[in-house]
Amino acid sequence: MTTPTSMFHTVLGDSFDRLHPELRRRFSVGLASGEACTGRGVMDRIWHGPAYVKPFLALGATRNILVPRAGRDIPFMIENVPYTDTFGRETVSFVRTFGLPGGPRRFDAQMVLSPKGDRILDYLGTHQHLASELHFTAEPDGSLLIRSGEHRFREGPVDVRVPELLGATAEVRESFDDITGRFRVRVRVVNRRFGPLFGYEGSFTVSYTNAVSRGTRPGLRPVREEQRA
Repeated sequence: MTTPTSMFHTVLGDSFDRLHPELRRRFSVGLASGEACTGRGVMDRIWHGPAYVKPFLALGATRNILVPRAGRDIPFMIENVPYTDTFGRETVSFVRTFGLPGGPRRFDAQMVLSPKGDRILDYLGTHQHLASELHFTAEPDGSLLIRSGEHRFREGPVDVRVPELLGATAEVRESFDDITGRFRVRVRVVNRRFGPLFGYEGSFTVSYTNAVSRGTRPGLRPVREEQRA
């Protein structure tokens, strides 16, 4: 069994070894491995749900949460950089940049291990107002499935659970295509009442760098960090 080297290995446990070798390396990014990972590719499609969800997407986009525009064949970059946040927690950035016409749009997330070590906490946006539980599953075909659980909204003294009616469930599936030598990703965000809200799918290649010498570039970390787990 591989010695755990990342928060992702910790939550997956022995099932981490079921992942495709390329996924195992990608999700070994962390302070222990000393590696950062940058993916570059193309999203074949970015889609939205019905027109009435667009104002909510536009509102979220003001804090780099979700993407308010749809499109096809959109240049894409994801930056997974480990660092220690202001509260001393290991954090891995999941900052996605979409090269949409009219200017790039970002979808920011910072992941930390929950205090019990049984799940990942996903802090969203520039000010980490939203936090989601993430549950990881290594699938039999070597792909990785990530599903969101409870969402919480935090602002000042406010710390409330987002009701299912207002919130959404995210599902991310990532795999590696041995034929093309590319990672494939598919994301769907669905509301229990309103149905599919947002998603994207496409492929990318990755490069690895030394996390210490690379550091965290300006703008990669959030404006405000949230301590509550």
